[in-house]
Order: sequence, then structure tokens, then C-alpha cells
Amino acid sequence: MSDTEGQVPLPDLNAPLAPGNTDDVAYNEEEQTARVAADLEAVFDVPVQVSAVLGRSKMDVGQLLKLGPGTVLELDRRVGEAIDIYVNNRLVARGEVVLVEDKLGVTMTEIIKSERS
Repeated sequence: MSDTEGQVPLPDLNAPLAPGNTDDVAYNEEEQTARVAADLEAVFDVPVQVSAVLGRSKMDVGQLLKLGPGTVLELDRRVGEAIDIYVNNRLVARGEVVLVEDKLGVTMTEIIKSERS
């Protein structure tokens, strides 16, 4: 007698649904989204640092000390170019600056998928 004898095989959850089988699905997309949100609930209160980088500039300390109110600082980006969005110093998205009422905001236009190390 083998170890697998009498065991029920597990379904392949990554396999596409067979045609005409959509009525037999035990959950729908909304239920799956709710389950994923419930699974992540434990990390909802974990603080993260989010940064939106408009551009960068290099200068000597002497130049930095001469900066004052009203000084224009030239950045390495052009107007309308996408900005980088970092979470905990990791690039996660690119986006555009938007004006929401009287405040600046960022709309994410591209999610960056990085390889995990």
C-alpha cells in the first residue's frame, strides 16, 4: 500500500476554469478580494515611509548653504515627466503630480514589479 493511496488529490487553483464551469465556482471575485483583504488585516497598522521624488540635483555644500527662500533649484526631470514613488526606500511605482483641492497629490500610472532577493 502506498502513502498516497486513499488520498483525495488537491485541485489546481492556478488552472483556468473549464468552459461552462463558471456556475460551479465556490467563490466569486468579490469574495476572493474580501478574503485577501482579511488575510492582510494583520499588517494594516504597520507604518511605512512613502516618498514621491520629483527629481534630484547635485551640488556642493557651499552652494547648498547659499540657498534661501525663493531660490529655484534645477532638477534632473522635465515638466510632465513621471515621478518616482518609493515605499521604505524601494521604488514601487511611477506617477504624475495632481492637484486635489488645494493640495498636491500623486496618481500612480505604473507599478514597478521588482524581483525579490
